[in-house]
Amino acid sequence: MITKTAFLQPNSNMHSFNLTRWVFIILFLFGLISGLHFTREFLIPVAFATVLAMLLLPLSRWFEKKGLGRGMAALISILLILFLLTGIIWLLSWQISTFSEDFGNIKQKISGFAIQAREYVSNTLGISQDQQKKIMKQQQSGGGGAGKMVTSILSAVMGILVDFILILVYIFLLLFFRSHLKKFVMMQMKGDEKPEARIMIEGSSKVVQQYLSGLGLMIVCLWIMYGIGFSIVGVKHAIFFAILCGLLEIIPFVGNLTGTSLTILMAASQGGSSGMIIGIIITYLVVQFLQTYILEPLVVGAEVNINPLFTILVLVAGELVWGIAGLVLAIPLLGMVKIICDHVDPLKPYGFLIGGEKKAKSKSGIIEKIKGKFK
Repeated sequence: MITKTAFLQPNSNMHSFNLTRWVFIILFLFGLISGLHFTREFLIPVAFATVLAMLLLPLSRWFEKKGLGRGMAALISILLILFLLTGIIWLLSWQISTFSEDFGNIKQKISGFAIQAREYVSNTLGISQDQQKKIMKQQQSGGGGAGKMVTSILSAVMGILVDFILILVYIFLLLFFRSHLKKFVMMQMKGDEKPEARIMIEGSSKVVQQYLSGLGLMIVCLWIMYGIGFSIVGVKHAIFFAILCGLLEIIPFVGNLTGTSLTILMAASQGGSSGMIIGIIITYLVVQFLQTYILEPLVVGAEVNINPLFTILVLVAGELVWGIAGLVLAIPLLGMVKIICDHVDPLKPYGFLIGGEKKAKSKSGIIEKIKGKFK
């Protein structure tokens, strides 16, 4: 005779197994996030170097095909990216030097805004301006004074310089020893798994290259579009704000919005009219439309096919774990994780979960027509 308890026993075992599995997954994620947070000083330079080495890999291979040794090809590739970075810094410093002439007027405007804010707080909250000044002095004195601030700034600058040098060294070593590292990965695979592992390695590299090269081209396009739009509106130092808005695109979603907000604040502090501010907002909306429906499908493509939900989640988690560096690295690293999940059988459901819905490509679409012209 089959009792009711015996009949329900298999289901209870199944539920217990599923519950145990999800508990292990949650514990693994918790341990992973904790480990990433507490080892961020070591891992952030390594992650930046890995991503940039994948970006420079085609260039280094091209130099090697021209007859250069692997070490010299890697060194020249790094020097080229340093030259590009130096050019961007020079362009920003040149714009800042022309912008510095208006710093006095901007300071006066900001002081006026601060006085108005103090009056508003005094009238609405009943806190007098003298009490507000005392509170601000207490906060400044609680921080340790100007000496501690200077020390913290110097230590931060030294940390950035050390990390920058480490990143350059890591990039060179990753490019130089890439065959050795690839052989190590292949040695971990069985005979029938090696072809899939090669596809996984090449796919991860391709995702990073596609994303970063597309992002660089998009930033240049944003410089042009914002420069034209801000110049038409009449924003002072339009080129500077165009460069700023374009560079902030490296932080997805919030970068462009932050740059446009800074542009509006500076335009208001320079005495810009309401029509100028509305023009800046219209420029932002037009650029966002062109970026979303033309630039991103054209220059980035579908290689980084990530669900928008997980894009936002990984950006928030990246900022919490690694700060600004996490925001910059979140998308390419998640793209690499998705490629790995897509080629490992037990992880394929997670790759499907991270990825976006694949839509049928229409040959008559405007993006396909533009791509056809380029081909």
